[in-house]
Amino acid sequence: MDTTVPMLLITANVGSIFEDPDNMLTSWVAEFLKVVTEKRPLFMAMHCQEVGGKNYETCMAHVNDLVKLLLGSEELQCYNRLRVYLDEDFRPADKFTALGNFYFIHKDLDNITLWDFDESKFVPVNDKQIHAGSIEEITTKEKDKFPQHFFPDHKWSRKGFIRTRWCINSRVFDLINIHLFHDASNLVAMETTPSTFRDSRERAFDYLLNRFETDRYQTAPHFIFGDFNFRLDAQSVVQRLTTQTTPVYVKTSKNELKKIMYQEKGNEEKIVLTIEKKLFDHGDKHTEAFIVDNGKWGFTPTIMEFGSNVLTRAVMQTRAVFLF
Repeated sequence: MDTTVPMLLITANVGSIFEDPDNMLTSWVAEFLKVVTEKRPLFMAMHCQEVGGKNYETCMAHVNDLVKLLLGSEELQCYNRLRVYLDEDFRPADKFTALGNFYFIHKDLDNITLWDFDESKFVPVNDKQIHAGSIEEITTKEKDKFPQHFFPDHKWSRKGFIRTRWCINSRVFDLINIHLFHDASNLVAMETTPSTFRDSRERAFDYLLNRFETDRYQTAPHFIFGDFNFRLDAQSVVQRLTTQTTPVYVKTSKNELKKIMYQEKGNEEKIVLTIEKKLFDHGDKHTEAFIVDNGKWGFTPTIMEFGSNVLTRAVMQTRAVFLF
């Protein structure tokens, strides 16, 4: 008897769609449903990061619009069981992760249970449940932030994980939504190789793996998918893009580095690359360098889509190209 279960595992940083819901929310959901229709999984997990967007105090209300669009769609009516975990309560800085886990179970899938981390046993999944707002007391998930000293400058941000454990046809596995640290400053990221931000990501990931190996629960296979915030080595990227340039350093009144402009040698009016804390601008060659001529990096980079059309093929000029 074939016990194979078609599964679809999706990860998405959804922050931007809540900041421009009128233009992006419907389009994003349409693309998601197109994938579901094509793959036709019996079990589907979608791990989201930055639920509510960067301006979560004002945009968190739009998360409910996403849930309504998904649950009201014709394509998902055959999924008669559901578990959703939305960490929306931003008041406790030491707990808020802005992570969202969606699990859809097809009507044709039997023999599925979900682990209760408090009772240490599997429980039936027979209905649709949406846990939103403060989800600290929900025991069918494990949620935590990384220790505060892991965070750059020891400042809290929305970085952590949510884990669920499933049993399908007697096969037990963990699904883990993770959000690792981003490069908070391009200027800092390019100072060393590897960067201090990469070290923070590595330390947090090692901490997570060690935690799962040594906690009180029996070890199970992990599927870890989320926003790893993986970056190219910023220092090496800058060196490759600025071989025929002269750097100009712009500082603040407090003598702090504010900007680096790389001028083309022999043509001071031509700025090849501009770097600020939140700016990485390769000028008119920005998209060409990271999309058209992506072979120079040895892989096709993941792109950050923006604008009124969610499918715009362009790279945001905020930092060096990134993955995941």
